Amino acid sequence: MADTQTHGTPGGLGQIWRRTDKAWLASALILLGLMLLDPAQLWPSVGFAAGALGHTAPIILVAVLAIGYLKASGAEATLARAFEGRETRMIVMAAVLGGLSPFCSCEVIPFIAALLAVGTPLSAVMAFWLASPLMDPAMFAVTAGSLGLPFAVGKTIAAVGVGLLGGFVAMLAKRSPVFADPLREKPKVGGCCGVKAPFSGRPVWKFWTDAERRDTFREAVTDNALFLLKWLVLAYLIESLMLTYVPADWIAGLLGGTGFMPILLGAVVGAPAYLNGYAAVQLVDGLLTQGMAPGAAMSFVVAGGVTCIPAAVAVWALVKPRVFGAYVGLAMIGALAAGVAWSLAAPTIG
Repeated sequence: MADTQTHGTPGGLGQIWRRTDKAWLASALILLGLMLLDPAQLWPSVGFAAGALGHTAPIILVAVLAIGYLKASGAEATLARAFEGRETRMIVMAAVLGGLSPFCSCEVIPFIAALLAVGTPLSAVMAFWLASPLMDPAMFAVTAGSLGLPFAVGKTIAAVGVGLLGGFVAMLAKRSPVFADPLREKPKVGGCCGVKAPFSGRPVWKFWTDAERRDTFREAVTDNALFLLKWLVLAYLIESLMLTYVPADWIAGLLGGTGFMPILLGAVVGAPAYLNGYAAVQLVDGLLTQGMAPGAAMSFVVAGGVTCIPAAVAVWALVKPRVFGAYVGLAMIGALAAGVAWSLAAPTIG
């Protein structure tokens, strides 16, 4: 009996830890820390987060309804059509649709695995891989609401541009030692989301006539609303702490000013500091308030978005390390180019 209790407790704790949502836990720990260490800041931080959520609530509602509609109607089936025809056309279509698709890495992995299994060129897959983590309807709405419509449009263009860069580099260098024989093993169709084939079927735009699709819509709206809520609560709490405790002069000195160095630092810092795309938007909003250069902000979100864990795992799981290294390298080059372009465009936009 004693042995059973000894061995059962760690397992029970481990199971509780695995089931605990880390974003909600982090928010709770922030509030607890404020309560213990700086009680006077507790309610200002709560008020800041609540006010910011209220400001973005209409945008979030539109975004989650759009995602629900796309999923319930089966619009993801149109993605497979991007990977047909000439290789150059595939690259362009994959970059554009990758930069606009509302699908998570859990769905993208089996989709890409299926495409690779039937011989889709790595160049088109690379274009989709690089563009997909950077933008989707919800991300666009949240970014526009916090950082402004021009920044959201600029990031969308950057997403497509990075995808095109990676796709055409992979096409031109497909016989090089880096891209030759790129796969770890022949991928199998299937995955954690139960996708059996690469988004086959035809969209049903009037999905509300089908009970199963109505359930899909309801589930997608609920899941995405809760997902956005938990990450935005954490992001707004972090932003309130940053505005309160991080000296503006320090941020301005490190990531402010003009020239290439702030952009480079933004990309270098963005890769490891990127917790989640929606949290990153509010982090960048706070950094801009503290003096971060516009170009550094763009390089931060592009480099961080492509190299964040969900996106990176999708690539690492299917290709050899040298191809993964090329993926990261292309992401950084694209992030720097996007940062330079935005640093030139931002002053003219105002």
